[in-house]
Amino acid sequence: MTAAPPDQEKTGLGNYFIANYPPFSFWKPSFVPDALAALNSPPKPGTPLGLYLHIPFCRKRCKFCYFRVYTDKNARDIETYLAAILKEVELLAKTPCVGGRPLDYVYFGGGTPSYLSASQLDGLMTRLKQILPWDAAREVTFECEPGTLQKHKLETLRAQGVTRLSLGVENFKPEILQYNGRAHSEEEIYRAFGWARELGFPQINLDLIAGMVGEDWDNWKRCVERTLELSPDCVTIYQMELPYNTVFSKELKVLGADEPALAVADWPTKRAWQQYAFDELKKHGYKASSASTVVKNKDATKFVYREALWRGADMFGAGVASFGHVNGVHIQNLDTWETYVDSIDRNELPIGRAFPTTERDRLIREVVLLLKTGHLDIGYFREKYGVDIRVEFQTAIERLRSEGWLTSSDSGIDTTRDGLMQIDRHLPAFFDPMYLNARYT
Repeated sequence: MTAAPPDQEKTGLGNYFIANYPPFSFWKPSFVPDALAALNSPPKPGTPLGLYLHIPFCRKRCKFCYFRVYTDKNARDIETYLAAILKEVELLAKTPCVGGRPLDYVYFGGGTPSYLSASQLDGLMTRLKQILPWDAAREVTFECEPGTLQKHKLETLRAQGVTRLSLGVENFKPEILQYNGRAHSEEEIYRAFGWARELGFPQINLDLIAGMVGEDWDNWKRCVERTLELSPDCVTIYQMELPYNTVFSKELKVLGADEPALAVADWPTKRAWQQYAFDELKKHGYKASSASTVVKNKDATKFVYREALWRGADMFGAGVASFGHVNGVHIQNLDTWETYVDSIDRNELPIGRAFPTTERDRLIREVVLLLKTGHLDIGYFREKYGVDIRVEFQTAIERLRSEGWLTSSDSGIDTTRDGLMQIDRHLPAFFDPMYLNARYT
């Protein structure tokens, strides 16, 4: 297995993880007419439709966060935003691309969706279901920050049909949580999880981040022990990255510098921490479902939002700076509060930039994203795209196989144990040349 060049093993600025293709830096305002044309066309038969809602409010801004979030909005601002997002969904629901489809999945992300009060959530969800019903949806996911939860708020979410609760725990040590800008405490983690279990949510996910500033081996092992004690249905473990425009991207040094307490671990260390967590969880019956997730019951515990989107499903992205995908066109909303709200006030869809994909773009997108699950099905790609990916991507597959990251068989391509932990760094091997060596975002 070939070692990466030293400069690739440091945690430098930029995006390490691949979330879409082609890279976001190629999405342009000039393609907004393509997005409108896609919305005004009927859907491709058999394509599922999902809805993502960006709730951008937070008690504090995490120092590693690069999403569009706000910590300074008052009650009137929040009501303005909720009215705007409902109006946006109304506009989307009237477009021909809906084509009579029910919602297959719904995802409330942020920001901190659980920042909203129980009454605000009840009103928002009740109205949303009137516009685009989700009674038949396979999954309704809701992201939570433990410190914002009360039992009656969770009761509201359960009554409104949330099936997958995702708790942003990240770490259990108070000092690490505080230094990294997290607003919750260790006690609030246990309290929120206990309420969620008591109320019988079908699936509870717990997020951890390997490599938060201040992390060390002893504490990481304690985090894994505490996670096993809670025994969630699903555990998502991210490796800390330093995208541009975060607090940390301007402040921190790489591990091994003069102030290790103010440093971000290098990639080998973070991969070792994540691998340790995967190995310990597997000892207790969990199985890997992607490069970042393990599940207790692989047959019963699905991540519909991820699986559908990675396989080319349509998705409305509602809210400021939100991302969507419709009829082969990537879409992102306007990314400032003022432009977003102003657009809605003019009864216009708040599209900021877009990118119309080709058939080959969509093929590569599915290859790179599904490889993050650890497996590519040869038959799936042959049936959907009419190609044998072993031939189409022979150079990339052979190189990664020879380096020990992949294995291949007549039925599929699989990552090795080490390959899964660092698959994102190898995904550009599948990119077309014009999308290489460009800023990802």
